[in-house]
Amino acid sequence: MGEALALAQRARALGEVPVGAVVVREGELLGSGFNRRETRGDPLAHAELEAISDAGERIDGWRFEGCEMVVTLEPCAMCAGALVNGRFAGLVFGAADPKAGFCGSLGDLVRDPRLNHRLEVREGILAEECGSLLSEFFSDLRRR
Repeated sequence: MGEALALAQRARALGEVPVGAVVVREGELLGSGFNRRETRGDPLAHAELEAISDAGERIDGWRFEGCEMVVTLEPCAMCAGALVNGRFAGLVFGAADPKAGFCGSLGDLVRDPRLNHRLEVREGILAEECGSLLSEFFSDLRRR
């Protein structure tokens, strides 16, 4: 989660919502990403999708079996769907997202028993640090 937080700081420095993500397998960092929606003008440029794309260059195929996504904020429905479709083994996230999170908050796409794949989820890891970074960012934004 430390690496994901460092990536979130990079996003913040660019004026992006500070979310960072990494893909790991057996302790090896396979990919990393941070929010770049504003920078790229792309609604798909979420931290998780950036990390998946980066990691996809290092694995053989599209199945991320045995891989874990570590991200500072609970994934949205789009990113949760990508984790399910990519066959990720697990998800670790920091802060919950009561407005857009789809891994327990608004819904639980990654553990839905109706789907053909589900993920192991660990939530609340360094939640205070992850949440504070987001709170400070939005507080600064409102002051401008």
